[in-house]
Amino acid sequence: MRFFKYHALGNDYLVMNPADYPGWAEPTPDQIRVICHRNFGAGSDGILWGPVPSAKAKFGLRIFNPDGSEAEKSGNGLRIFSRYLFDHRFVGGEAFSIEVPGGVVEARVAEGGQLITVEMGQVTFQSDRIPVAGPVREVLGEKFTIQGREFTFNAAGIGNPHCVMVLPDISADLAKKYGPDIEVHKNFPNRINVQFLRVIDRQNVQIEIWERGAGYTLASGSSSSASAAVARKLGLVDATLTVHMPGGQIGIAIAPDFSIRMTGPTTRVAEGKLDAEMFGLRPAT
Repeated sequence: MRFFKYHALGNDYLVMNPADYPGWAEPTPDQIRVICHRNFGAGSDGILWGPVPSAKAKFGLRIFNPDGSEAEKSGNGLRIFSRYLFDHRFVGGEAFSIEVPGGVVEARVAEGGQLITVEMGQVTFQSDRIPVAGPVREVLGEKFTIQGREFTFNAAGIGNPHCVMVLPDISADLAKKYGPDIEVHKNFPNRINVQFLRVIDRQNVQIEIWERGAGYTLASGSSSSASAAVARKLGLVDATLTVHMPGGQIGIAIAPDFSIRMTGPTTRVAEGKLDAEMFGLRPAT
C-alpha cells in the first residue's frame, strides 16, 4: 500500500492513489485516523485520495482530514496533489483541471514542480452559501463571544467555510485557545475553518490558523485565500498580496469578482508503504 508524502509550507499530506489500494473504495474514518496519527501511523495533516474519476475535470480528488471527516477543498492539498501528478508524469507544464467536492479548479506546475499556481475559484460572503446560520446576508463585521471574549468576525466561502477575525496582535496560542470553540460554534452548521488575521501593510497580512478537522496548522491555501479576500473586501489591502503564516508565504491575487489565484511552493518528503499491522492497535479517541 504505497503512499507519497509532501508538505506545503509545513502542512503535510499523504497522497494515496486508489490504483495502489485494490479492494478499497476509500479509506474508512477509522483507517484515516490511524494513518494520519503522528505516533500510531504514518503521520500527516490529511490524506489526498486520488486521482479518482471526474465527469467535470481531468482529475478528481478527495481530501480527508485526520479526524476522519472529508474536506470540500484544500489549497495546500491541491498544490500537493498537482505536484504528485507532475512528479508521476500525469501532467507536464500545461494547465489542467481538478474536481474536489468544493468545485473545479485549474492548476499549473512551474519551476520543475517547485511552484504551483491554483485558480481557487470565487469567494462568497453570502451566509447561505458558506453556510452561516440566520437570515441571508453578507457576513461582515458581526460579533460573538467566545470564552468571555468578544470577537468581530467575517465569514467567507471558497468551496469550504472560513471565519476570519482581524486583530492588532495574533499568535499561535490565540488560535489554539479560541479556535476549537469557534470551529464548532452554533453559527456554523458545517463547522468552520478559523483564521486570526493581522494586517502588516497593504501588500502583506499575517494569519494564524485553526483548521476544521485538523487543529492548529502551520499553513493553509484556502485559509490564505479566504483571509486575503476578507481583508480586500474590508478595504484593508491591495488586490495582490502575500499571506504570511508560521510555515511560510503564499501569494494571492484577487480579481474584481473576488476570484482567487493562489501561488505557493511544495516539497517532496518521502515515499513508502503502509503496513496493515498498524490497524491492529489503534490510538485512544
